[in-house]
Amino acid sequence: MTTDRTPATPAEGAFPFPIVGIGCSAGGLEALERFLTHLAADSGLAIVIVQHLAPDHDSALPDLLHRTTSLDVVEAGDGMVVEPDRVYVIPPNRDLSLLHGRLHLLEPAAPRGLRLPVDFFLRTLAEDRRQAAIGVILSGMGSDGVLGLRAIKEKGGLTLVQEPASAEAESMPRSAIEAGVADIIAPPESLPGRLIEYLRHPRHGLSSEVPRTSEILSAIDKIVILLRDRSGNDFSLYKTNTLYRRIDRRLAVHRIANLDDYVRYLRNNPHEVDLLFKELLIGVTHFFRDAPVWETLRDEAIPALLARHPEGAALRAWTPACSTGEEAYSLAMVFREAVERRRPVARFTLQIYATDLDPDAIAQARKGRYPENIAADVAPERLARWFVADDDGGYRVVKEIRRMVVFAPQNIISDPPFTKLDLLCCRNLLIYFEPQLQKRLLPLFYYALKPGGLLLLGSAETIGDHAHLFAPAHPKAHLYQRLDKGSAAELTFPGKTPRPAAQVVEPPAGAGGDDLGQLTDRLIQQQFAPAAVLVNVDGDILYISGRTGKYLEPAAGKTNMNLHAMAREGLREALIGVIRKAARDPRPIRLDGLRVGTNGVAQMVDVIVQGIERPEPLRGRVIVVFKDMPTAPGRRRATKGGANAAQQALEQELERTREALRVSREEMQTTVEEFRSSNEELQSANEELQSSNEEVTTSKEELQSLNEELQTVNAELQSKVDDLTWVRNDMTNLLNSTEIATIFLDNEMKLRRFTTHATKLFKLIPGDVGRPLSDVVTDLDYPRLKEDAIEVLRTLAFQEREVSTRDERWYRVRIMPYRTQENVIDGVVITFIDITQIKQLEAELRQRGG
Repeated sequence: MTTDRTPATPAEGAFPFPIVGIGCSAGGLEALERFLTHLAADSGLAIVIVQHLAPDHDSALPDLLHRTTSLDVVEAGDGMVVEPDRVYVIPPNRDLSLLHGRLHLLEPAAPRGLRLPVDFFLRTLAEDRRQAAIGVILSGMGSDGVLGLRAIKEKGGLTLVQEPASAEAESMPRSAIEAGVADIIAPPESLPGRLIEYLRHPRHGLSSEVPRTSEILSAIDKIVILLRDRSGNDFSLYKTNTLYRRIDRRLAVHRIANLDDYVRYLRNNPHEVDLLFKELLIGVTHFFRDAPVWETLRDEAIPALLARHPEGAALRAWTPACSTGEEAYSLAMVFREAVERRRPVARFTLQIYATDLDPDAIAQARKGRYPENIAADVAPERLARWFVADDDGGYRVVKEIRRMVVFAPQNIISDPPFTKLDLLCCRNLLIYFEPQLQKRLLPLFYYALKPGGLLLLGSAETIGDHAHLFAPAHPKAHLYQRLDKGSAAELTFPGKTPRPAAQVVEPPAGAGGDDLGQLTDRLIQQQFAPAAVLVNVDGDILYISGRTGKYLEPAAGKTNMNLHAMAREGLREALIGVIRKAARDPRPIRLDGLRVGTNGVAQMVDVIVQGIERPEPLRGRVIVVFKDMPTAPGRRRATKGGANAAQQALEQELERTREALRVSREEMQTTVEEFRSSNEELQSANEELQSSNEEVTTSKEELQSLNEELQTVNAELQSKVDDLTWVRNDMTNLLNSTEIATIFLDNEMKLRRFTTHATKLFKLIPGDVGRPLSDVVTDLDYPRLKEDAIEVLRTLAFQEREVSTRDERWYRVRIMPYRTQENVIDGVVITFIDITQIKQLEAELRQRGG
């Protein structure tokens, strides 16, 4: 057998040596041998094997693997430093974790029962190694490893899964594939080669910043266009670094050299566009993520919401980017727990709207079915209270919780929001968006929430400069409350917006979402450096740079951040009319030698006033720069008296000039007051028109949002109707194909449903549904049928009898309780199996024997 023994050296300088975590159980030994046989001894990889082992038996796995590989195979020890070109095997009855490149052994919570050692280790591997984390799932039973691979994928690592057809036990590999967390699927002997090729690929996306060359940004724009054309979703406002890292992973998986080749590959392979779309939506989500946040919601935030409605109320919540529904269901559960704890008791309901871009994730969330490994994230009491075990080994959310959540596909960027919300839970979504999109969404959240409503953000997210819209309610939990006095004047209602043209060569200053302060600082540092203020044409101060206390002071009375009001004596008069002149003419205006009074001391100051034309965000503003003049030493004069007289004359002339300016200013202010008075009526009329326009706009937006909600509920109901139709068809065909007469009765012994073959025993028509079975004529000689059915309903123990009909047919009658998925008894099921031929044979045998 020929094997590829080429070293798997990663691209130089890409990242620290990779650590490969391998999870397996039943049939794992053969798969491990096939994997290690094809891995070079000098690959530079560290291999950590986590296998499901019996807790009370020593493991022979290290000795067995020694025979198939030249790598050093050791049993993992507590505190052991992970080194490349070595294989570490988990010991029995221990959980394995990784921290700062060291292995740590922990005692499992329970030695037997449901344990998830693969998920536990792969999650720690993802956190510790990030892009250098590699997860492999080989043959095994159950779904252990799915959550671990999802965590690795989120951190930018690589995930490989054994092809199910080549596995002795295909459950673990198939669960990972169905969860959409497998980058590479291949037989075990092919996985090392694919892994080597991936590591040799230069990973540009691992750097903290994307090289913003025109070629790279142009290629990303093209990829965004292909994604938009294929999926209908615009990723142009996602962070470029995030997009590039996700795209770079796909390049490495497909061994494509550059972005231009990948664009061509996407155009020729629409399925890869779908996979890239899924890649961009991958998020680590699980039940009750960040447990302290959910405790704060249950113990403090939700009770405070309930306290506003002593008589009870119907509350509303929205969880955008809900993925497969874990967070939406977690919210429903903690709400029910908070309501059950409340005293006095009142009727509260919560309608949760959960939305996501991915229709496949929404379809999975609607089912409410999850693998058995959710037990690692859900406390046992919650698991028993809010979940029921499925026949396939997983869990399903109880109907009470599922009814609280409506799932629907939605694009938060372009689709109307849900409104009149009491709680909006948007965690770990804003961190993937560019700042300008974040600034668009936060006013939208303000609009969607009721006054006093709560906004829950992720651990790395804040409200930024929207403190006028939200106030911290519980800072540690990143929970904010909508302010009543806020105003979402900057609200941009969602709509399809075209992608702006890419500016890749020498982008204009301020085009990257910089705020006013950053732009002003940059301008001052480049051209001026002294203390300065940025003002508008009316003199209102927009930004202050440096120490301006010597030139400006707050005016007495109501706060007035206007340059003319705050300018000190000697500066105020000189600036009259200059600001407007500078705004009209961008050429600098110099005011040299101004004598400014500062705390009783005169200071000579030069002032430069200049209108701004570039950058574009600052156009129309005026910069005022202050520069102190050094006081020159006095010269000795022969005629001191003449000099003093001349100085006094100048001072008197200056005082007269100042007085004239002061009078002119007062006259101008009087004129302005007259204009202002005459303008108030026009402003009043204009405000009324604006108010009417705002009411019309608000009504339109509310109707748009209501329409979106109705469409969402309709889609949810249509999906459920389709599912129920298929289930009904399947059940009808199944019951008819068995040729077993079956009757379903409710708790009052009234007919709920019957099969076609039941009409041979009972004179049934469709109109009999809802009638007592005892009212229906039957050929059976079974007068105690009703009494036996009631007894089964009382004792929950099935009964079986053989009864005959008037035409000498025989039936085996079995009566069993009718159990719902929530393990609730809701009637009985009665089956009638034709045993006439068996009875005839028995009679013939008795005759021959007699």
